[in-house]
Amino acid sequence: MPGQIMKLAVASGKGGTGKSMVAENLAFTLSRTEPVTLVDCDVEEPNLHLFFPAPATTTDVTVPVPVIDETACQHCGLCGEFCQYGALTVLSNRILFFPELCHSCGGCILVCPNDAIHEEPKRIGTLSTSAPQPDLKLISGTLDTGSPHAVPVIRAAKKQAANDQLVIIDTAPGTSCPVVEALDGCDACILVTESTPFGLHDLQLAVDVAARLGIPAGIVINRSDGKDEETLRFCIDHDIEVMIPFSREIAAIQNRGDLLCRARPEWQKDFCALFLKCRALTGGER
Repeated sequence: MPGQIMKLAVASGKGGTGKSMVAENLAFTLSRTEPVTLVDCDVEEPNLHLFFPAPATTTDVTVPVPVIDETACQHCGLCGEFCQYGALTVLSNRILFFPELCHSCGGCILVCPNDAIHEEPKRIGTLSTSAPQPDLKLISGTLDTGSPHAVPVIRAAKKQAANDQLVIIDTAPGTSCPVVEALDGCDACILVTESTPFGLHDLQLAVDVAARLGIPAGIVINRSDGKDEETLRFCIDHDIEVMIPFSREIAAIQNRGDLLCRARPEWQKDFCALFLKCRALTGGER
């Protein structure tokens, strides 16, 4: 497997399916034979660092936000008319700016006829980078409390891993904009699900998102209780490969803060097989 260039996302339609468990065990196993970068893009609640404790280097993630010079502003209203997000409201004698609505597009600067607007950086989160074991790099994005803009933090985390050969991205749960940003540009995607009505419903949404992005996807059934008929039928109907039905023993190991593949090395062959199946999804050899 060494030398394979691949960006692989691990996602789920809903939270609590075991998505991060799959990502961290896959990264742990593959790093035993080649360099792996594990990127935690669940920036509202990153947790991979709990399983890979190590000293980390932290940097700020910032976005440019407009600053209005009231002495130069003539309150013409062009900036407010341009802003489609409602971040700027121009009154007769002042401008109201709502930073939580600003998308840092820079359009207000372009349309201002008096050069009364400039941009300054605003911190919205952090990136932490560590090397918890040989050939494993962990990049964790963390969104600042109260900030609504997860996408720029995810984009910064992915950019930091852009030149690495084998990248595993742990996305946020669901199918919202942060998940789409994390999936964008990936070669393949593992969708982790559970055999419940909610799990199947949200799996269908996740499969649709991956398909619309043109990303081949396979499925891992976690916490299999032997009643997987509906989920298996869905996979067959959509010609999607079911990769590994997991057993309940994983919960006890993970709940004590350990990794399945570290506590039970015999599982490493299954995660190696999982990676080979992901390569096959992209047209590579098994």
